[in-house]
Amino acid sequence: MLLAQGEAFDALFREAKREAFHLEVRDDYYPPDYPPLVRFLNNEPEDYRWFQPWLDRVRETTNRGVAVNRARVVTVPHNDYTRYAKHVAHLNVEAGEDVRYLPRHLINPDELTVDDWWIFDDSVIAFTVFEPGENGKWLGGAVTTDPRIVAYIRTVKERVWSMATPLSEYSEP
Repeated sequence: MLLAQGEAFDALFREAKREAFHLEVRDDYYPPDYPPLVRFLNNEPEDYRWFQPWLDRVRETTNRGVAVNRARVVTVPHNDYTRYAKHVAHLNVEAGEDVRYLPRHLINPDELTVDDWWIFDDSVIAFTVFEPGENGKWLGGAVTTDPRIVAYIRTVKERVWSMATPLSEYSEP
């Protein structure tokens, strides 16, 4: 596997022809003092400037006819981060991303991966790499095209996506 960071990771989106699919399985991605999360919890205004580069990437990708899909496997009841991410996800959807949710208790843990990942065109996997620690910073993607890994990830993707609920229809059970 090769670690793709920065421009190399961005290139995975530019090279995609049909789909960029992301699976998220963690319940937290930032520490409790993460400023946008704190603003959300305090019901303070947010301009989301920090989020614009991602939204631009989604628009650029979807404008080329490439689907950007995300499935989040979440614990119920939702923690503060999940409620925050769900709130922000409307921006993802407005940019063209299809975001769906799957309560963790509805899927057997053996049918999931323990890592987050992207799969591009059902053929290139980028396992999400974080700094060590509970809420480590995102570092990039460990990329592989190993056919056995790709086949397994495709199976997980299809299972999760078929069970997940679109953001517009999802409410905490």
